[in-house]
Amino acid sequence: MTKLQARIIGTGSYLPEKVLSNRDLEEIVETSDEWIFTRTGMKERRIAAENEATSDMGYNAASKALEAAQLKADEIDLILCATLSPDHMFPSTACLIQEKLGAIGCAAVDIQAACSGYVYGLSMAKAYIESGLYKNVLVIASEKLSAFVDYEDRRTCVLFGDGAGACVVSNKGKGLLIHNVTLGADGKQSKLLILPAGGSRAPTSESTIAERQHYIQMEGQEVYKHAVRRMEKASYLAIERSGFQKEQINWLIPHQANIRIIEGLAKRFDISMDHVYVTVHKYGNTSASTIGIALDEMLAEKKLKKDEKILLTAFGAGLTWAASVLSYEE
Repeated sequence: MTKLQARIIGTGSYLPEKVLSNRDLEEIVETSDEWIFTRTGMKERRIAAENEATSDMGYNAASKALEAAQLKADEIDLILCATLSPDHMFPSTACLIQEKLGAIGCAAVDIQAACSGYVYGLSMAKAYIESGLYKNVLVIASEKLSAFVDYEDRRTCVLFGDGAGACVVSNKGKGLLIHNVTLGADGKQSKLLILPAGGSRAPTSESTIAERQHYIQMEGQEVYKHAVRRMEKASYLAIERSGFQKEQINWLIPHQANIRIIEGLAKRFDISMDHVYVTVHKYGNTSASTIGIALDEMLAEKKLKKDEKILLTAFGAGLTWAASVLSYEE
């Protein structure tokens, strides 16, 4: 019996039309284009329209991924949606996207692993496919972070943007073979990056609103300290468990949180920045969707050769981290 091997056979992405530049932010908070760019590498980010929700962006990215995979919505067995900015606490955003796609009847569930969500989704899709339980899994990462950004907090409001990425993972077809996926978390550090109120711990009240607890709060320096170290370790494990050496990695697609983190990772893996796909300058940090967006854009721009290998690595609130190795097959 032939062993099943999961592969990405189609990708898609979506970015809202509205652009929020560093110059625009200068009019909102006390900051400057130079300050933002030199510390983060960001020049602008996309902001969803007022009536545009996470499920809307996820639907657009998913539709493109299905088209690229040459599949119809009714051929999908499972929808996984990675998001920390769902339309509602419940029902799941995956169920809302399922309805929009017309994929009624398939399983649908959200994943909450913050910025690591897309790679967490790949790990789950791989497990379902290679176990033989499902044939086609739609992985979506969609975020409307602008709904939770405090535009009075200059430390965080410059960092985040909106957007969605998606892919179809299947047991047949050509595309990107998914080798090992390495995941990790450290709940002891959960308060470093958090949305304090709105859940069962601190339900919405006059005091939570007055204290601005419904916005993203982050201890940036502490998060930075963990990010490179955690992603580096996960990446080495994913490469080793895939049976490769780091010298065999051709492309790096890291989470797009900060250009300094990205450059630090490239240096540790001896990968030229020419082979690191970067979107942070134009989209900022779109949390779970950053890698999905970057992968889709890279595949559209670059002509990959057979067996070229791509390292995906991410880090986010939780704290969570993840890495995976993909290889291109013609």
